[in-house]
Amino acid sequence: MAGSTKTSINSQKKSGQRYQNVTAYKHNRNSKQTRKILALPNHGLCPRCHDIVEWRKRYRKYKPLTVARKCVGCEQKKVKEAYHILCRDCSESKNVCAKCQQSGEIVQSFEETDANDEKKQKDLDNVLRKMNERQRRTFLRKWERGEIDTLPEIASDEEWGFDDWSESEAE
Repeated sequence: MAGSTKTSINSQKKSGQRYQNVTAYKHNRNSKQTRKILALPNHGLCPRCHDIVEWRKRYRKYKPLTVARKCVGCEQKKVKEAYHILCRDCSESKNVCAKCQQSGEIVQSFEETDANDEKKQKDLDNVLRKMNERQRRTFLRKWERGEIDTLPEIASDEEWGFDDWSESEAE
């Protein structure tokens, strides 16, 4: 009990914290595990639970699920997000937080994330379709490493001057 606070027998006064935190916790932001965890969305949560899960991500306390958990509502193994106790269907049907089961405002609903994911995937497909093979492979390699976060703007043939070259050759 060397690190605990002390109380004297006669008074209820406690001494302060034995070791003070001088610097804030800093972890390796470039690790693959951290990138994967930070990329996971928090959907179906109330503002309080959303902040709790975000804190866990920020301070490297978040532990992702490896296997689906059993839902408290329907008793099926459908919970795929860590720190959630209700599956997506039960949370939406009861209109409650998937972590604390309290009704109220949901910060980010499941529909919003689905629509955003579909839009991002569609944009990515359009960009990849416009790239040539070399550009596509380079982009996908950098995307997997995490070096690229945004979709690039692809220059059209006119901007590269290919149309002018083909016209002069035809003459």
